[in-house]
Amino acid sequence: MSNLHADEAFLGHYQFTHDPFAARVPGFKFFPAQRKPVLGQLHHLARYSQLLLVVSGPQGSGKTLLRQALVASTKKEAVHCVVISAQNGGDARTVLGQVAKGVGASSQTPAAILEQAAEVRLAGQEVYILVDDAEALATPALEALLELAGGAEKERLHVFLFGEAEVVMRLEDIAQGEERYHAIELLPYSESEAEEYLAQRLEGAGQGLEIFTDEQLATIHERSGGWPGRLNEEARDVLVAGMSARRKKAAAPAKSSRNLLAALPRKHLVILGVVVLAVGAAALSLKGGKSEAPATAASGQALPLGGQGSASASKDAQVAPIQFDGSSKPLPLPLVGESQPVIREPLAEAAGGRQAGTAAGNDLGAGGVPPTVTTDAPPISDEDELPSRTPARTPAPSAPAVAAPAPKHTASAPTAPTPAKPAPAAAPAHAAGGAAAGWYGSQSGSKYALQVVGTSTEKAAQAFIASQADSGNFRYFKKSYQGKALYVVTYGSFANRAAAEAAVKQLPAKVQASKPWPRTFASIQQDIATSR
Repeated sequence: MSNLHADEAFLGHYQFTHDPFAARVPGFKFFPAQRKPVLGQLHHLARYSQLLLVVSGPQGSGKTLLRQALVASTKKEAVHCVVISAQNGGDARTVLGQVAKGVGASSQTPAAILEQAAEVRLAGQEVYILVDDAEALATPALEALLELAGGAEKERLHVFLFGEAEVVMRLEDIAQGEERYHAIELLPYSESEAEEYLAQRLEGAGQGLEIFTDEQLATIHERSGGWPGRLNEEARDVLVAGMSARRKKAAAPAKSSRNLLAALPRKHLVILGVVVLAVGAAALSLKGGKSEAPATAASGQALPLGGQGSASASKDAQVAPIQFDGSSKPLPLPLVGESQPVIREPLAEAAGGRQAGTAAGNDLGAGGVPPTVTTDAPPISDEDELPSRTPARTPAPSAPAVAAPAPKHTASAPTAPTPAKPAPAAAPAHAAGGAAAGWYGSQSGSKYALQVVGTSTEKAAQAFIASQADSGNFRYFKKSYQGKALYVVTYGSFANRAAAEAAVKQLPAKVQASKPWPRTFASIQQDIATSR
């Protein structure tokens, strides 16, 4: 299995071809009308001014997209672009080293860089220095870039900074009132622009804007403030919340019946079982009179009948007595509520077809989503059986045996097969990763972990973790995806999404290459629960 870039359950539930709200979607380009004048202004100022140009906006406001558009809209034969990121080092030496390498200067000094820029201009090209994540620049680095932007006419190059508002305030302190830079502040998307942006994201993943209601769209725009990065997060959260609500609603009937039985003390369950057996025996006695033996319902075997009743029974009932394998073992009680549908798998995957269950024609789950269910209750474990039963009596050799009608709910007693199709055995619970599954369950659902990779074999997950220097913070769990086991490796436990995203930068380069992404422990716990 290749690296996971999105939650498979999320993709399957909404039938997405990929996560439409991922930070980087190949081929996605959205440039609203309000950003086009900003792009034109940058080109104009670069041609007619010697000021350092700053584009500011909060995280996720589209600064990098604007920088890409600026580079793409320049003619390569007329402009030589050098793109660097302050995240790779914000000190003056590192920044000047990257600029010198980009222009081909002999040394990292501002004088050598300006001299080389002059030679490039003589060859017929302007030099653009574009710096992403400019808020990470140290003050000496900002001073050096201001010096480069203010060079002489022949040596002049153009410096563009793309960063948060903090960088503008720091430049103001450095400039001391002099006109050495020009700042352009980005504006958030309007509600109509936000809808157009989300529609384009969804269309690329095979869906449309109708997946949201009008109220949800208004909520997404309000919470995001109109910034594209936040639009992605809020839109995905709304869809995940809707998916979780449907899954919980579908699982509620079975869960409520199990919780009711679990709340009863053991001795009450025993008493309840005895009462059920007694009522069943009495009903059989009243219905069949002397021709049927009520004791057969309790013991599960035919009993000898004497006198005239025995003779009449042998004439009326021409069926062989029912034989039970392992009849010496007590039978489990047909507990109330166990006939409710039991959720076996997570929500149906992208194909939308019903997976095979034990009986055809089950109703669709909540919201029209077909959960995979079985109409037969799972067998009760040995712990749920009565501690003791009255031993079954052996029929007399000379007396014919009469078979009592099988109880209606025989699916709850796996040791007593009926003429109908036998109930399938419930799959045993499996905690992937040993104690790791318990560790996931002990985490608060509001916390976050980084999902790193997914693999179809447990050994591969273990080998990946063993190869990490910080292997103590890597764990894995098992989930079910398209009917197959999937082992998902995660990293750490973080109080919020921001802390998890910050931790990505601390991971080894090979791990970062798999594009880890934050997800809540609540969603992980749900995956583990549905895979059992």
